[in-house]
Amino acid sequence: HLSPFHLVRVFHSEVGLPPHAYLTQVRVRRARAYLAKGWQIAAAAHETGFTDQSHFSRHFKRITGVTPGLYSKIVQDH
Repeated sequence: HLSPFHLVRVFHSEVGLPPHAYLTQVRVRRARAYLAKGWQIAAAAHETGFTDQSHFSRHFKRITGVTPGLYSKIVQDH
């Protein structure tokens, strides 16, 4: 019986991020695994629920520090 506002405050205090930011990080983490398996960037973006590839790339680079294309090349070279 929590209000949505209280739930967000409790979630943020426990996890350290608001729910939407946490979800974005989970989705990027899952996309990294797909890219490491050799998936195409657009397929990884779609599978993890991003609106389009540019939306995915923007969040991916903000969280990881590199673009999905560069990440794929780095992972595939190792």
